[in-house]
Amino acid sequence: MLGFPPPDAQEVLRRRTPSPVMATGGMVCAAHPLVVAAGLDILRAGGNAVDAAVAAGLCAAVVMPEMCGLGGDLFAIVHGPGREPVSFLGSGISPSAATVEIMRAGGEETAHGPRLSLRGPLSMSVPGMVDAYAALLARFGSKPLAELAEPAIGHADKGYPLSPYGAAAIADQAGQLARHGPSAEVFLPGGQVPGVGQILRQEGLANTLRRICSEGPDSFYRGALAREITAGLAAAGALLSAADFAGHRTVVAPPISTTYRGRTVFQTGLPTQGLILLEALNIIEQVRSADLGRRDAAAVHVLAEALKLAYADRLGYARDPLTGPTPLDTLISKAWGEKRFARLDLAHAAEAVPPGGLTDGDTTYLCVVDGDGLMVSLIQSVSSAFGSGVVAGETGVLMNNRVGRGYTLDEGHPNRFVPGRRTMHTLNCWLVADEAGTPVLVGGTPGGDGQPQWNLQVLSAIIDGGLDVQAAIAAPRWTVWPGTDPHTRPNPFELQVETRLGDGPISELEARGHRIRRMGGWGAGGAAQAIARDPGTGVLCAGSDTRCEGLAMGF
Repeated sequence: MLGFPPPDAQEVLRRRTPSPVMATGGMVCAAHPLVVAAGLDILRAGGNAVDAAVAAGLCAAVVMPEMCGLGGDLFAIVHGPGREPVSFLGSGISPSAATVEIMRAGGEETAHGPRLSLRGPLSMSVPGMVDAYAALLARFGSKPLAELAEPAIGHADKGYPLSPYGAAAIADQAGQLARHGPSAEVFLPGGQVPGVGQILRQEGLANTLRRICSEGPDSFYRGALAREITAGLAAAGALLSAADFAGHRTVVAPPISTTYRGRTVFQTGLPTQGLILLEALNIIEQVRSADLGRRDAAAVHVLAEALKLAYADRLGYARDPLTGPTPLDTLISKAWGEKRFARLDLAHAAEAVPPGGLTDGDTTYLCVVDGDGLMVSLIQSVSSAFGSGVVAGETGVLMNNRVGRGYTLDEGHPNRFVPGRRTMHTLNCWLVADEAGTPVLVGGTPGGDGQPQWNLQVLSAIIDGGLDVQAAIAAPRWTVWPGTDPHTRPNPFELQVETRLGDGPISELEARGHRIRRMGGWGAGGAAQAIARDPGTGVLCAGSDTRCEGLAMGF
């Protein structure tokens, strides 16, 4: 079609690097323009940042089904001037009726031992997203859910045009989606892979959203709607029961935090791996800010090696608090950061990184700031692209694959599969307060194990390098691989680097022992969003990642 982007337009779109967006009335950053529009409309109508974040998140659940949906999870941090920060931890349990033996039999045997099924009916956990929306609104909301859900319902009922990213995602996962009749009916209409600009309708999802608005979010877990969802899942072979859904509750708690160069960095707590970012910040704080701010090969090396140490500790110790203890206070302490920094070789890349010895014993992100300075950092996901690939009957609810992607079957591992418990989670999001305790910066990114890494790079670029939010997001990016995902371990470490970093720094990293994988100019991943606020003037400054269809808008 004349004037439309071609199907392979992703790389061209990534090269567009806008200036930071500034406003005072409110700001929304997200990875899809329709999501941003939904949140901005609520801000303009007098809603606060939480209202706008819920509206935007619900819209994302419709127009970004490859990333998130009602069958996924949600984590958020909310903080405003004169308020205490609050985190919302919305992830659910594995099937209570499952056993290690059942999950092993339904999984796969590999050269490194048995693994859980990554997709399909045994890969899913109870979704936490809908209840998390309810918890957010109960604590901070000022508008009714029905009003906030209007854009999402409209896009589901009338349909929305598929973007290049959305169409490419369906094409990539068409084989998986075709395995389940209800999934194919939604995403492969007429048995065909839809193209760019084609209208995708989700009538079942629209009806489910209407019922949640009229019957209340509780109906998703403990009503007739819950029974319909679990019946649809049972028909597909899933083990999640109505009782599993009925027992779900969002955990509302203070976020975890550390300080970095005098600012307080808040993160989501267990079962998320927000501790990785905080531990890595404590490790790199041992290096002068000016040295990290140069963002040269030496700085990349320090950050990459710090992340390896933090990932090793997450793998070695972190678990669902209901399953057992995690030495969280130790792992995010300054003393532990100093101890782990002593293990960091400033000249050579590490190949084997064990956890430290204790002396005692695809996703989408959005952020919103309103005119009063209330900040919301929110991340939601179905885990892998299109999650489990299973839509629950006629409800239109696409289920996550968090169990299959998160748990391991390894004996003695702190994150070994347990029925009726939550797996450790890659999702996490952050928020920063200044020395006076006023929230001044909010951000995050999707990307599985890349999240803490890219969040660390953005924060260091802003705090150590003095970059604005857009420049920090657009800076050449890199990724240490593998991270914590059981389906990628064990493998030798490699450093996946955008070639925009330059031949000189990349060669120097190779000389330090890093196994380099060149990812093209913009190919290292992520879809970061960030908003900064000047507490003196109230001016907002936002940046959005051009590696996705990201957009920042304010008024």
